[in-house]
Amino acid sequence: MAPILEVRNLTRQFGKGRETVTAVDAISFAIEPGETVCLVGESGCGKSTTGRMVAGLLEATAGEVLFEGRNIRQLDRKAYQRYRQTVQIIHQDPYSSLNPTQTIRQILTAPLLRHRKVKNSAAAEARVLELLEIVDLTPASDVIAKYPHQLSGGQRQRVAVARALTVDPKFIVADEAVSMVDVSIRVSILTMLARLKREFDVTFLFITHDLALAKYFAWEGRITVMYLGRIVEDGPTQRLITDPRHPYTQALLSAVPEADPALAQHKRQIELRGAEIPSLLALPPGCSFHPRCPYMLPGQCDRTVPALEPVEVGGRVACPVRKQDAVSLLV
Repeated sequence: MAPILEVRNLTRQFGKGRETVTAVDAISFAIEPGETVCLVGESGCGKSTTGRMVAGLLEATAGEVLFEGRNIRQLDRKAYQRYRQTVQIIHQDPYSSLNPTQTIRQILTAPLLRHRKVKNSAAAEARVLELLEIVDLTPASDVIAKYPHQLSGGQRQRVAVARALTVDPKFIVADEAVSMVDVSIRVSILTMLARLKREFDVTFLFITHDLALAKYFAWEGRITVMYLGRIVEDGPTQRLITDPRHPYTQALLSAVPEADPALAQHKRQIELRGAEIPSLLALPPGCSFHPRCPYMLPGQCDRTVPALEPVEVGGRVACPVRKQDAVSLLV
């Protein structure tokens, strides 16, 4: 099956001259239709920048974004407009992503009329009510006339999801879509997104710093782990969670709290050499993780940038030292 989206050597730099920062450094991956891929990493690793480039909101410095086999920067006006409708983004902050001066009716009606998804205002009103019901904002008639500030954070994020659905997307970039809502309702929103994926046959790129959320949302999909602008490991979720190969992935997993006390006391903790994350303005030579890596080999890890290579268990790993070693986090 041909990928619905593919990025090749995608790079994004910010600044000028000596102050140039490479936020995303020549990453490549592909996503198949109907797949769920989670992009995971600490703040500043470049995952949100990647999502914005995929959604067409930010132009790449180098490399390509191909949607349905076509470079999005080489599309004509009509094809690019179709792409911008087909690929939608759910932003992290529902407080700032919705216009505070407009009602929910106005926010959701605008794209329906602008892109001619409905014939008239009456049809738009009916579709807005339907969308609110789809994202579990019920009764919809109580929500449609309200302003964003009159809704809770979770309700606002559901409106943002409804807005993404107005133009019938095939691909959704969910950029930290639940990080700004209460912990108590995160699972309900993730469950809703999973339901929408099935009902509307939508492909998801889910961006998060929380590996536990990635595990929950993409258990049947894939996880791609980023560190300081580069992909360090990717693969099927079930393999990556149970058999992580890169030391950074192992460290992320060891930091996930274990709910079962019996398992928690036997969970292995990965001891890093250092907690400080290097600055993007002064990246270390070789593997950028080597100053923190407990398996660092002097003369190798601090000199050579590791290539992202396939592993026999599925996926890719950028660590020649550990890529063949299965590591259980339970002892």
